[in-house]
Amino acid sequence: MPDQETSFEDNSKGLNATEKMVRGSLWMTIGNVLSRLLGAIYIIPWYAWMGEQGNVANSLFNKGYNVYALFLMIATAGIPGAIAKQIAFYNSQNEYKTSQRLFKRTLVIMAGFGVLCAGIMYLISPILAAGDEKLIPVMRALSVAVLVFPSMSVIRGYFQGNQDMMPSAVSQIVEQIARVFYMLLATFIIIKVMQGSYVTAVIHSTFAAFIGMLGAYGALIWFYKKQKPEMDRLIAGSNNEIVVSENHLVKEMLIEAIPFIIVGSAITFFKLIDQFTFERIMSGFTNFSKDQLSALFSIFSANPDKLVMITISLATGMAMTSLPLITESYTKKDEAGLAKLVSDNIQLLFFIMMPATFGMIVLAKPMYVLFYQPDALGISVLIEASYIGLIMGYFILISTTLQGLYKNGDAIFNLGVGLLIKLILQYPMIRGFEVYGPLIASGIGFSVSAYLMTRKVHDISKFNYSLTLRRTILILILSLLMSGVTTLTRSFLYLFLNPERKFQAFIIILISVAVGIAFYGWLALKTRLADKLMGDKVAKVRTKLKIK
Repeated sequence: MPDQETSFEDNSKGLNATEKMVRGSLWMTIGNVLSRLLGAIYIIPWYAWMGEQGNVANSLFNKGYNVYALFLMIATAGIPGAIAKQIAFYNSQNEYKTSQRLFKRTLVIMAGFGVLCAGIMYLISPILAAGDEKLIPVMRALSVAVLVFPSMSVIRGYFQGNQDMMPSAVSQIVEQIARVFYMLLATFIIIKVMQGSYVTAVIHSTFAAFIGMLGAYGALIWFYKKQKPEMDRLIAGSNNEIVVSENHLVKEMLIEAIPFIIVGSAITFFKLIDQFTFERIMSGFTNFSKDQLSALFSIFSANPDKLVMITISLATGMAMTSLPLITESYTKKDEAGLAKLVSDNIQLLFFIMMPATFGMIVLAKPMYVLFYQPDALGISVLIEASYIGLIMGYFILISTTLQGLYKNGDAIFNLGVGLLIKLILQYPMIRGFEVYGPLIASGIGFSVSAYLMTRKVHDISKFNYSLTLRRTILILILSLLMSGVTTLTRSFLYLFLNPERKFQAFIIILISVAVGIAFYGWLALKTRLADKLMGDKVAKVRTKLKIK
């Protein structure tokens, strides 16, 4: 009979929970970061080709994607997280046959649900556009991608539930390569060859999401076929003691999925509040034109998003990795293992995300210039957005952890508190701080929600709060030291490189990041922090580097 903790990758490796989390987080981090990088790098030529319409085009693109993101969450109903959670639950009891039945039945249902949601989005686009005629065809181009995404999410959730993160990671990279290739090719032909409208270019740029998903779907199917023999072996050794109908399995999964859609849409909810209120509030006490307000929206929402979401993707990858592991420990009533897993997960998040955030803050000017153009306001807003991104990243992790502990109601309630605070603060923050206001309101809202969720997670898991806090403070100190070294490197490079020229800005970023990573890595090894968070294998790296 197979071991109950067996999964595709570690069938014979006997990895413990921490090692699984580190390895899974590594795969998901690679997938998320590379896909986000590709999703950010395209903006350099894309923005330049748009010329004077760059900010307006990016604003139109972002407004379409905000609504599209909400429909993706509705269409998937939180499927990746929910199915990963349920598959992990059944697999932990050696009921692989049951989890396989759940997967196949859900795949069929969600394929049909994709057709339904895509049709609804297409038909109500004029209403969602709120009077912006240019936005209607953009939303309709995005609705096509909603056809594919639900069933694709089922497959991703299936792999994640089996604690195999590589297929999801690879499919994300394939998705972005296909998407970026199509959107850049289409934009170049429309703008540069045919001298067409920026609106037409944005429409094709958003349709590229569908092209990307086709590529991701193909990659996932390839992995599924490759690993099917191993799954068949596990199914053959399944206990088969749980007798339950397929409809009951799907119902059970959907009940778990609904909270995932609500909490998983948190960032989208906050952004939609900005989208539907910022320009209206600003127009009430300023004389800015519609295009000027649209450009300001782009500066605080669309432009920094491309960069900040790179760091936030670190949290997303870790959250999806830890979810099945936390559910498994909770199901088995492994109290000590659960407490350690939660604490390690929080520490690992900050260990990766905190230096990445501070590095982005230090290099905000050359990064903004590289991706967009020299703009003092845009650079200042990017710095603020980076701080808020760190809060959002922690929120994603802790909210997913709370749901993994079957406290979905608490997760939804705490999110509701944060959203209410956001709504209350939105007008006074915009009135007082203008373009900075929405980010401040979001930061406060997410902070309150994350604090409430952390208290609840601690009550359930009893993780070592004192140890977690001490390690987090140590990570903060190391990150600040790294920031100091990166700042010195950046300042030295400024002596003979101009950060307001794109290529020279790229060189500044490249060298400064390399120095920052090397120094932070040395500090983490020297203090033994990396050993404690990433396992004994790190000690071998330190030995090879002769770091005592």
